[in-house]
Amino acid sequence: MSINFPIKHALKEYNRIYKETNGIYHDIALSLRLSDSAFDILYAICQLGDGCLQRDICSLSATSKQTINSSIRKLAQDGYITLKHGKGRQMHIFLTDTGIELVKERIFPVIEIENKVFDSMAEEESRELLRLSRKYIEILEKNAKELLQ
Repeated sequence: MSINFPIKHALKEYNRIYKETNGIYHDIALSLRLSDSAFDILYAICQLGDGCLQRDICSLSATSKQTINSSIRKLAQDGYITLKHGKGRQMHIFLTDTGIELVKERIFPVIEIENKVFDSMAEEESRELLRLSRKYIEILEKNAKELLQ
């Protein structure tokens, strides 16, 4: 007995692009001698700002709280970040001087490459890519909620 899987061409191609993008970032993290989660944390700090919350890093990176917590502990142990308690159970993350140097050396060049990608597109292409990506996520989230109810 065989089964006919209902995956349309557009979905196959989107999944391939998504996996290829993730693979590129994985390769970048490896080449920078960082785990994927350490890369995500340091990148998120660049985006959110020094003193950001651990929960915001989890949300931005779409990574589990346990994975982020373990990587944060390792980055702190290695002297790249410090942790300060906020209200309740909030945990603020700050780069140390060593962490700032690490980010400048390893994360900033990746952000420069990403900015070059958008700079190489026409402004309307960038807007369209972002618009369609947001639309896909919005519709996917709506349909996923229906499935999970």
